[in-house]
Amino acid sequence: MLIQPLLDKLAELRLNAMRDGLEEQLQNPQYAELPFEQRFGLLVDLEYARRENNRMGRRLKAAHFHQKALIEDLDLSATRGLPRAQVLELAQSDWVRRHLNVIVVGPTGAGKTYLACALGNAACRADASVRYERTSRLLHALDLARADGSYTKLLDGIARTQLLIVDDWLRDPLSPPQTRDVLEILDDRYQRCSTLIATQIPIRSWHERLSDPTLADALLDRLVHNAYRIEFTAQLDSQRKLRSALPRSDS
Repeated sequence: MLIQPLLDKLAELRLNAMRDGLEEQLQNPQYAELPFEQRFGLLVDLEYARRENNRMGRRLKAAHFHQKALIEDLDLSATRGLPRAQVLELAQSDWVRRHLNVIVVGPTGAGKTYLACALGNAACRADASVRYERTSRLLHALDLARADGSYTKLLDGIARTQLLIVDDWLRDPLSPPQTRDVLEILDDRYQRCSTLIATQIPIRSWHERLSDPTLADALLDRLVHNAYRIEFTAQLDSQRKLRSALPRSDS
């Protein structure tokens, strides 16, 4: 059998990992000692692994994470004040499959964004689509979409995302139109998809930052009551300060 036409057909079928694996088997005489089924299984495993890696890469790229964060790199020591067992449970991403929410609350620089991105990365690895947004940029994107006629398309895209991460939540109070926009997003997602909120504003203060009391009640009802809550309870220096490459002055 001519080998090159077979290699060309594998490339045409976009089975590039199988093609590369077959070339390796042909060049290494040790593979000749293996039965056909085992050699073929190795080729299938190669193709499967590469496609999974490519899918993972596409999910991570589409998420637009603010930080490259991994659960494995989280500092879950007692000094951080994080509930270790709860964080590790959430890292399994079952809450995303169950369409629940997560609210991460803590002071500026505590590491909320890193934790949010780490949980988002874990969700990507669990085969979920993820989208990271800072509140100000999300609201700006909604304004632009309304102006150019793509508002419905943007809402549909957000609604299809299995995990939406909203960072810097309510750092600035929302106007009535902005509150309606966010409520529209949450209406589409309620009991269908998951939302992760990262904020320095305590939940008890959210209502006063949403200008319309009726809209505020509806928004909180869709976001808070089916949410896990994580609070950074320890009083620590800002993680940005601790990780800074600049030398610290003791004076």
